[in-house]
Amino acid sequence: MTNNDLYIFDLDETLLNGDSAMLWHQFLLREGIIQDDNFLAEDERLMMLYSQGQLDMQQYLDFCIPPLTSKTIEEIYVLVEQFIESDINPRIFPQAKQLIKQLQQQGKAIIIISATVNFLVSKIALSLNINQHLAIDLETNNNAYSPKIKGVATYQQGKVIRLKAWLAIQATQYQTLHFYTDSINDLSLCEYADIINVVNPCSMLASKARQNNWQHLHWI
Repeated sequence: MTNNDLYIFDLDETLLNGDSAMLWHQFLLREGIIQDDNFLAEDERLMMLYSQGQLDMQQYLDFCIPPLTSKTIEEIYVLVEQFIESDINPRIFPQAKQLIKQLQQQGKAIIIISATVNFLVSKIALSLNINQHLAIDLETNNNAYSPKIKGVATYQQGKVIRLKAWLAIQATQYQTLHFYTDSINDLSLCEYADIINVVNPCSMLASKARQNNWQHLHWI
């Protein structure tokens, strides 16, 4: 390994035992911010499409962001910090914590790239002492988030587009890209990276991993 290695991590179901967006919605329901009893059922239906690589991301955001549009950005961040403490930190895989700590001690560059909204990913990354992340940016309106995607969504091929743009402005030229993911949605980034580790992969990604002889990790 050289210092020109970049370690790229997906977040949900990779570093985290669960999906941060779904956990966030459960948290918002507990807090009374989401009041529709049918919300979680629809969330689960949409996430099933995601797991199959068939989710329309803008349609998903049009569904899940409106309950937050009456909150200021500052109010959202207060909620996010509470959420991370109660629902995220206990779910980070111990193997993920150990690997990240080891890489940080070795001075390796680390970035999280997630198809979850930035206001969640940014705070989760900081809680892991990871300074670099790419996530879905939302447009704002009157100091509140809107459902509209700003720029290119870090979803499917969009992850590669955003990573290339990020790499282009870095002082370091990374020679080897290591990527960790669980999801078939990240196949484009798997094909772009140099060394791929699939973590508890979905069946479709597991099949691709076998075909390509990618490293298979089982984290619990």
